[in-house]
Amino acid sequence: MANKQDYYEMLGVNRQASDDELKKAYRKMAKKYHPDVKPGDKAAEAKFKEISEAYDVLSDAGKRRTYDQFGHSAFEQGSGGFQGGFGGFGGGGMEIDLNDILGSFFGGGSRTRPKTRRGADLQVRINLKLEEAVFGTKKDITVQAYETCGTCNGNGAKPGTTPETCKRCGGAGSERVQQQTLFGMTQRIVPCSACKGEGKIIKDPCTTCRGQGRVRKSRTLEVTIPRGIDNGQEIRLQGKGEAGEKGAPAGDLYIAVVITPHKLFVREGSHLYMDVPITFVQAALGDEIPIPTLDGKEEKYTVKPGTQPGAIAQLRGKGVPNVQNPSYVGDLIVKLVVTVPTQMNEKQKELLRNFNDEMGEDYKNHKKRWFNKVREYFK
Repeated sequence: MANKQDYYEMLGVNRQASDDELKKAYRKMAKKYHPDVKPGDKAAEAKFKEISEAYDVLSDAGKRRTYDQFGHSAFEQGSGGFQGGFGGFGGGGMEIDLNDILGSFFGGGSRTRPKTRRGADLQVRINLKLEEAVFGTKKDITVQAYETCGTCNGNGAKPGTTPETCKRCGGAGSERVQQQTLFGMTQRIVPCSACKGEGKIIKDPCTTCRGQGRVRKSRTLEVTIPRGIDNGQEIRLQGKGEAGEKGAPAGDLYIAVVITPHKLFVREGSHLYMDVPITFVQAALGDEIPIPTLDGKEEKYTVKPGTQPGAIAQLRGKGVPNVQNPSYVGDLIVKLVVTVPTQMNEKQKELLRNFNDEMGEDYKNHKKRWFNKVREYFK
């Protein structure tokens, strides 16, 4: 996968290409490399598979977002999570009939197969706590979707009967028609008018699904949340979308992640940020303080004497794992905030006045020196 060509480059378009530009580019290349155009040409066949694979991903809005974010690694191995195979060419939001392509340019196409419609992709949203997103977890989600009918096993026919092969098209799902154009008489391959492109006719439909082969149901799935997933990212579960029509492949399920803000920590990429208050005395004299971490434990940190307000402490490896490379973990970055007391009694005030006097003129004149620097700068 490391040397695999970029999908946009395969189709000869830029990453901002519109749906129409993608379709136009794919049509052009499909006409050039289709096996019916170059029969027996293994190189052309391989190229056709590559561009079809690229178009399958880029023509589907959900797959395209995932590919733009994670590249080819998002579709490795054909499993769930951020990986997965392809649900079949033409399964995206902009379906192209290859026979239309061939018919447009060559006055007809290859013998077609009955059309089956791939199930729709589904998208649901899941809310996660920051801890769940950082350390990973398992969640149950419930989706409403079309499922294969259990009564007829998806063929749409009443139990004990079977769909009959369409006599008009012989089960091909298509027929040739002649059409008079400006360039003379042409032939086109169109869906069969008798079976509507399915190749089968159901005379006695299933009473459960009314011949559709699918019924709408609610189902619950257990979803594995990978370590380090970020707000706005998606998890793709291949084949967990809606069932296809009458044996066609199922669509995919996309789970959009929304992370609830945390009371202490703010996440930016692989790093966590937080403010930790310390007293003036701790900043001046130094101290050892506990710093909370997202896993509920504490890390000891030594505040150096003379620490200034806003100083940064960085705890290595206490941040967020990278979702693509979990072995890399970011840092916890802490800003030390010096707190100033708002209420003091007279004894405390007197102690501070004595402290100020003991510091000498150099300390007391720091404000004056700062303003002098400002004046010099503007001169």
